[in-house]
Amino acid sequence: MEEVDTVIIGGGHNGLICATLLAKAGHAVTLVEANEMLGGLASEREFHPGFKSTIAHTLYAIPKVIIDQLNLPAYGFVQEGSPLPLIALSETEPAIQISENDISGGDEQDQKAFRTYLEMLRKFSAALAPFWGKTMPRIGAASMKSIMTFGQLGLKLRMLGKADMLEFFRVATLPMRDLVDEHFSNETLKAALCWDGLIGSQLAPRSPNQAVLTLLNRMAGFRQGQHLIPKGGMGGFITALEAAAIDAGVTIRTRKQVAKIIITADENGQRCSGIELSDGETIDCQQVVSSADPQTTFLRLVGAQHLEIEFTNRIRRIRNKGYVARLHLALSELPAFQGLGTPTGRMLIAPDMDTIEFAWDNAKYGELPETPVLELLIPTTQEHTLAPPGQHVLAINIMYVPHDLKMGWTPAAREQLMAKVMALLDSHAPGIAQLVLGSELLTPLDIGQQYHLTNGHWHHCEPAIDQLLMMRPTYEAAQYSTPIPGLFLCGAGSHPAGDISGNPGRNAAREILS
Repeated sequence: MEEVDTVIIGGGHNGLICATLLAKAGHAVTLVEANEMLGGLASEREFHPGFKSTIAHTLYAIPKVIIDQLNLPAYGFVQEGSPLPLIALSETEPAIQISENDISGGDEQDQKAFRTYLEMLRKFSAALAPFWGKTMPRIGAASMKSIMTFGQLGLKLRMLGKADMLEFFRVATLPMRDLVDEHFSNETLKAALCWDGLIGSQLAPRSPNQAVLTLLNRMAGFRQGQHLIPKGGMGGFITALEAAAIDAGVTIRTRKQVAKIIITADENGQRCSGIELSDGETIDCQQVVSSADPQTTFLRLVGAQHLEIEFTNRIRRIRNKGYVARLHLALSELPAFQGLGTPTGRMLIAPDMDTIEFAWDNAKYGELPETPVLELLIPTTQEHTLAPPGQHVLAINIMYVPHDLKMGWTPAAREQLMAKVMALLDSHAPGIAQLVLGSELLTPLDIGQQYHLTNGHWHHCEPAIDQLLMMRPTYEAAQYSTPIPGLFLCGAGSHPAGDISGNPGRNAAREILS
């Protein structure tokens, strides 16, 4: 039996960040990870001999303060690099490239409008950026700390000026379709500009809710939300996090599945006192910090018998159905896409917003999309170590593929999805099928099973307005502490939500140490 101060469940980036910060503050920390590799969705996987990729394939949301706080450059993390343009592909017209500050392609009016649009979003994102790194006050909280948190947000927004502040409140709750319709005319461009507010969620361009807030959150990273492939790929980023954790004194144990979180009770009530692994080993500790998703944490590892029924019911009702499948292709050479030179950016196949909307309509009824919506990236154009010399990896996010497929994830269903995707690829990169040396298709069901995510949702629970801020994942667990003393959350199901930002892990560590 081992005894430590803190046990971290899960070796994704949030778990590693939380563990490192606690260890640097003097905690004896043990981190346990069920898989062989650390990093969660950012962990590197060899899907074909010599070809490697990750599910989360770019950095864009991690704030500079975390990079500095962990001194990641000292462990090999290189944050410099050229941002990847977002490229809207078309079968009939030249591709439109959306770069860090402007657009190439489309008409002159849209190019001019983009600069105004980008300036507005960056202004709003900068105003909200400090808010993502704070703990959300509890509902009804009246402490000075809580008042100060909201006061600082109010001051930031007020400093925008009256006109911009009013515009922020109008824009923040718009559907993405309404926002881009106000600024642009080109349908392919509008579909591309919707993408970074929608990817990984259960939303389409017309959906009311929080897509604009999600976009502003993603733009708060150290390069204003510009996507980068770091040196060594995402695997290199995770390697740097691991090295920082080990240097801080964290004990890391991989291939250790947690069977349950141990809850003990006495005359003072119940509290979390350790974990039990699937092999029967127990680790006693003062606190457990879970970076697993909320339903896994509370329903499987803690158990409903230790929770109030109303809290349990709220956890059961969390919306967390995954809607993104992943396809990896090993290619013998670099493919040629119509209307595009070298394919060095994120390429989007979505000719208009209706295509996205119709794919979402199929998915919400448990069906495969008639026309898939694809985000393509060839990471080997930036990081050559991911494939043999002269060969390439094509990584594809297939949006609006339901976890709960009505026909079931049979071999026939997988073949049907694969055929749809390959046909669409061939229409934009003729002959690409002849370049394929090997492939791997991961449905949301596969992602859930292999990465221990309930229902395969990238962000642990849907970043909807009723599952954000002081409601993420639900009240009584939205400040990283939980109804059980000694049990904390630090994963993507906590404020401010998913993506590779590290904010949940950093915020949780700060709360534990306060």
